[in-house]
Amino acid sequence: MAEKLTNYEPAEDLNSDEAIAIFMAEAFQTNDSGYIAHALGVVARAKGMAQIAVQTGLSREQLYRSFSANGNPTLKTTLSVLKALGVELTTKVPVAA
Repeated sequence: MAEKLTNYEPAEDLNSDEAIAIFMAEAFQTNDSGYIAHALGVVARAKGMAQIAVQTGLSREQLYRSFSANGNPTLKTTLSVLKALGVELTTKVPVAA
């Protein structure tokens, strides 16, 4: 009997600020700019892309395109989306080994 597979939408599991923070922290740990952009798109979908579009002044289409698998969002767009999501970008000095 063949298994029936369904598409997984990670945005459906991001139902709390804590889940979003963990998801984004793990994305940033990859140091992969494409994956980080994708993760921001997932979080934006979880929060509601239309709402993020209104808050950032960007169109939904522009947001979907910027945070798609082939997207390359500008720093300005990324910072606008982070602010709209309530996600803060912080830095820390690495601990010397």
